[in-house]
Amino acid sequence: MSEKINIAIDGHSSCGKGTLAKNLAKELGYLFIDSGAMYRAVTLYILNEGLGLEEVEQDPAVLGNIKITFEFDPVRSYYETFLNGVNVENEIRSMRVSKFVSPVSTLKVVRDFLVTQQQNIGKDKGVVMDGRDIGTVVFPDAELKIFMTASAEIRAKRRYEELEKKGVHVNYQEVLHNIKERDHMDSTREESPLAKAEDAITLDNSSMTKDEQARLSLSWARGVIKSLASS
Repeated sequence: MSEKINIAIDGHSSCGKGTLAKNLAKELGYLFIDSGAMYRAVTLYILNEGLGLEEVEQDPAVLGNIKITFEFDPVRSYYETFLNGVNVENEIRSMRVSKFVSPVSTLKVVRDFLVTQQQNIGKDKGVVMDGRDIGTVVFPDAELKIFMTASAEIRAKRRYEELEKKGVHVNYQEVLHNIKERDHMDSTREESPLAKAEDAITLDNSSMTKDEQARLSLSWARGVIKSLASS
């Protein structure tokens, strides 16, 4: 039996972390977890409940009603996010949530709540998880860590096209501004800031196709698995 590993994929927003993670999970037969979607789902819950950030900080118990699950849609070949049993995949990608997700993500009570869930998922290995602090906080012992990056303009273009394709009409300049703002907040926040793990491999996909990224990262994963199996 081949060794199973955990794969941590970190990087800036709209780098294609989720797409790469899904491809790797599919090729390896692993479980894919979109940590960013988990933070977006919590943000949506807070917005819908009309909660203030101070309320959440002062009473972490309000998060106890949140249950986040992922279900694979074979038609779309896509993992969709469910919040308390309701499919919220499109709603959590809206600009309404995008504008608020970084402030929510800076809250220690929110990060502690989700990191505990994420670490429990990864105990048995065979998990591919993407986010901003997976290799540094969630899975510091992950056997393979990838740090993805690309220019803000390229990421904004990709994000804009993704939203338009889903029927979510937005302004490109607004998307670009949001991405730059999130980069700053994610990199400077006090709790688990976005940072490259010392043992992570950098993947700058500014000029790479999705297939090229998938082939390269899969070769890295298989190399790690092979070395573990032979050791």
